[in-house]
Amino acid sequence: MSHYGQKMRQLVREYRLEGGSWPASAAQMAEWALARGAWRLPPAAALRICAKDLARAMREETITDPDGRKIRSKHPATVRRQGDQVTLWDDVRTAPRQHMAVSFAQRRARIVYDCVQLKTDVDGFNSMRTDVDPIQLSLDFSRDVIEAERSRAA
Repeated sequence: MSHYGQKMRQLVREYRLEGGSWPASAAQMAEWALARGAWRLPPAAALRICAKDLARAMREETITDPDGRKIRSKHPATVRRQGDQVTLWDDVRTAPRQHMAVSFAQRRARIVYDCVQLKTDVDGFNSMRTDVDPIQLSLDFSRDVIEAERSRAA
């Protein structure tokens, strides 16, 4: 558990103790924290924020492929360089096949992780909340993907 993460969780507790509306958006809580001077941007955070914003912008950039599909143009792959783990971005039009294979495999692994966590959360809710009908969860996305592809083509 990071020190910074602990500090953020403490700010949420303080927000609630001071009677902040709940449930609340992260923006509401941030506004409260900034107004009270309870949070300031740590100097090293500016670099992380800029990098995060650049990554988000690259993730959103699309091009149209020769078959008319809208695809992402920039793709990250996390690799080891000189003993350090680093995420490198490349363009789908010029990236080596190996970069793209690593990027796609890592993206798929993140989706699997999200599905495992979603199932764990649903199972936990269902076991804690026996007073309501259990939530049913399907992790078979085959029909969803087919429907989404059809709606994109329309």
